[in-house]
Amino acid sequence: MNIVLIGASGMIGSRVLQELVARRHKVTAVVRDPSRVAAEPGVTVVEGDVMNTTAMARIFKGADAVVSAYSPGQGTEGRLMEATRSLLASARQAGVRRVLLAGGAGSLLVAPGITVIASGHLPKEWVGIAQAHADVLEMLRNSDEAAGLEWTYFSPAGFIQPGERTGKFRLGKDDLIVDAQGESRISAEDYAIALVDELEKPQHVRERFTVGY
Repeated sequence: MNIVLIGASGMIGSRVLQELVARRHKVTAVVRDPSRVAAEPGVTVVEGDVMNTTAMARIFKGADAVVSAYSPGQGTEGRLMEATRSLLASARQAGVRRVLLAGGAGSLLVAPGITVIASGHLPKEWVGIAQAHADVLEMLRNSDEAAGLEWTYFSPAGFIQPGERTGKFRLGKDDLIVDAQGESRISAEDYAIALVDELEKPQHVRERFTVGY
């Protein structure tokens, strides 16, 4: 497949890039600083700004799918919605239907009707970005901006960090996945496996899904 990957130099994006390359997909890696992504066979690194809808549409042209691992900097969480809207508009302009978004865990349910955010257990410093991600999911589900696109929103477990690529994890939809100790965890490497699995064999079109151990 020909995949455009936004945010390929970040903690999640870099692992997704590695997984895509390992499975021999052709990747256009879109980053703010191309020097942060090493050139390798099958990967074209381009500098891009997701807020520039017209320029991104040119990059997207001919792609089979767009994957966004875009993450706004601390204190600029409000840019996430604007960036997502621009990305969706770029995909429509380019004629790309498949869009997969690396999302957040804050909108996952910990009990009927109670999200991670609403539970009050989320550290204060994470609430802003968690709510920004939750707002994006709400927009995808309830606005016309994603109409006609085959979008998927992929929430990680409660804690995601670099770790081991095990290939052993559980998938879910809207409920936070926890282990026997009540912890919700996933490595960025295993998150990348599940994401690329979804690209290759879509199972969650126009819905959210999640992953955890």
